[in-house]
Amino acid sequence: MNFQLPKSRTPDFNQDKFLSAPNAKIVEVIKDGVAPDNYHAMSIFPEYFKIAGKWILASESRMDCVPVLSDDGSIKVVEFRNLKTGQKVFVGRTEDASEGIYVYAEGLRSKDSQVDLFAFRAGRSRETAYSKDYNNLYELLRYEKENGYIVWVLGPAVVFDFDSRCALSNLIDEGYVHAILAGNAMATHDLEAGLFNTALGQNTYTQESVKDGHYNHLDLINKARKAGSLPALLKQEKITDGVVYSALKNNIPLVLAGSIRDDGPLPSVISDVYQAQDEMRKHTRKATTLICLATQLHTIASGNMTPSYTVRKGEIRPVYIYYVDIAEFAVNKLRDRGSLEVTTIVTNVQDFLVNLKNNLCKKP
Repeated sequence: MNFQLPKSRTPDFNQDKFLSAPNAKIVEVIKDGVAPDNYHAMSIFPEYFKIAGKWILASESRMDCVPVLSDDGSIKVVEFRNLKTGQKVFVGRTEDASEGIYVYAEGLRSKDSQVDLFAFRAGRSRETAYSKDYNNLYELLRYEKENGYIVWVLGPAVVFDFDSRCALSNLIDEGYVHAILAGNAMATHDLEAGLFNTALGQNTYTQESVKDGHYNHLDLINKARKAGSLPALLKQEKITDGVVYSALKNNIPLVLAGSIRDDGPLPSVISDVYQAQDEMRKHTRKATTLICLATQLHTIASGNMTPSYTVRKGEIRPVYIYYVDIAEFAVNKLRDRGSLEVTTIVTNVQDFLVNLKNNLCKKP
């Protein structure tokens, strides 16, 4: 089966309620970082704004941000902290076109059903059979490899196992990864595996703890800080495998966001939370598929700044989000954000990655 994007629909703007609706009201920002009273906050759905008699779609969204009218007539979606004095913010809290603002929740629904076209099934649990989800994902990724932008959000568990670390590296080499969002731990333990064959002091193949293994990740961080950069560390220590190596070799953006509990951290880890968010947002706003593996907080952060739809070649298409974790509670937290398209898989990420590699990558 070949993957095909679902067809979106647009409102019929020839209806009376759209023709008679006023233009959307805008108010200028008078203080940096502060929206005007009665600002309109974006939802997860496609939203249209009436400007000079025409209904204009905001070509991206981000929940809980504000729409801003640009000088070229387009609509940008801006975080409150990034608002600048003089920007024109849409105001109004109705969504039915009566104030020139229309939220079109039906745009990505099937005509034949009240069920979201993109929701494979609800109520995911450890008893769920995921074969259909895997098959759908294989087809989606084959399509997205050439036509989309696949962003991976990674927790350190992906590199604790020899096979999953190799599988993810292979997926990067095969072109199924366009950007990586992670933290200090994922990169640290991946590089630790490349240098010492351990992750948090355990051999990645046998899972046995080695003598003084608890020093290994600290020694790795120290060596990296001495080298001054991750490329310099790879060259200096002759590390030629793993996720970081494959990402840098293939010029894949690697955004490492810092945490309050980081040790070290590695060079290139961004310690300023808002700078890290800005760097992550560069990729989430381009994303067409987001794959999140075993990192609850990083996944929720990434999911919240990922649009639920995007516009490609003038057509609205969904942004697909997959979240894989061994804990049902963790995957349900992302579903609760209300995205149009979240598929959760309750399993360990090691099996998940090996399945993807075996079905997507060229056989040796």
